[in-house]
Amino acid sequence: MEFFRIRRTIPFMRHALVLNLISLTIFVLAVFFIATRGFHLSIEFTGGTVVEVNYPEAAQLDEVRAAVADLGYTDFQVQNFGTSRDVMIRLPVREGETSAMQSEAVLGALQAATADVELRRVEFVGPQVGRELVENGLMALLFVVIGIMVYLGFRFEWKFAVAGVIANLHDVIIILGFFAFFQWEFSLSVLAGVLAVLGYSVNESVVIMDRIRENFRKQRKASVKEVINSAITQTMSRTVITHGSTQMMVLSMFFFGGPTLHNFSLALTIGIWFGIYSSIFVAASIAMWLGVKREDLVKAPKKEDPSAEIA
Repeated sequence: MEFFRIRRTIPFMRHALVLNLISLTIFVLAVFFIATRGFHLSIEFTGGTVVEVNYPEAAQLDEVRAAVADLGYTDFQVQNFGTSRDVMIRLPVREGETSAMQSEAVLGALQAATADVELRRVEFVGPQVGRELVENGLMALLFVVIGIMVYLGFRFEWKFAVAGVIANLHDVIIILGFFAFFQWEFSLSVLAGVLAVLGYSVNESVVIMDRIRENFRKQRKASVKEVINSAITQTMSRTVITHGSTQMMVLSMFFFGGPTLHNFSLALTIGIWFGIYSSIFVAASIAMWLGVKREDLVKAPKKEDPSAEIA
């Protein structure tokens, strides 16, 4: 299905050098901000107090957040778990306050609005758990990158595998750079969004690479640059349909999903737009500069053995 059809091939690779220099600049800035400013880690990584309360009826999370915010907390999480009547509140560590003191203050604020609120559980989560989450997240990221490289290497060719991995890491580092620069809260949901962007971005790269391989078979007299430009132009309609529909879903989470999904959808939004950009201008151009050619993707037909005909 095509939303529209472009009759004339767009010369994307004509501006590949300039756009990749811009990408390199953004990438270096992202690394700089990550190294110098670091991340605003959520209490899932830094540790804190977990308070579980139960309401007689469905809890109004906005009212719970307002009550907790009135206590002076800015970095906290409120979400349902199990049922709509059960609420989990994560609070950061405060100097001079124990978990018991924090839970009593929160329960008092909640009971001032709803007297029948019951305290179910109070638990302190130490920073050691956060350190394990960071290590597990980095290991997951490493295995995803290795898996992508192996997959692209077997399906296409090593030049495409290298180009695809560089483009995907380009997306990930830029997402992390945004979170480091603006000091947006980095939580487990954001980490899940980053991993989702890896798979999402490689899908776009695979579509373009597959069309490049197909065009190498059809356009035998065209140059490598012409083949790549043609492949990207032919997939533009699919790109608009796929990413447009995905972005609408992500924006619905961004505007209506509440604070729990806010940063997750924000990471996905950045990843979607940079994923499109990197698949077109980063992955394709790097593959071109690595010297990908028709012989790499289209195997020559086997010559018949003359001795077999004589026999």
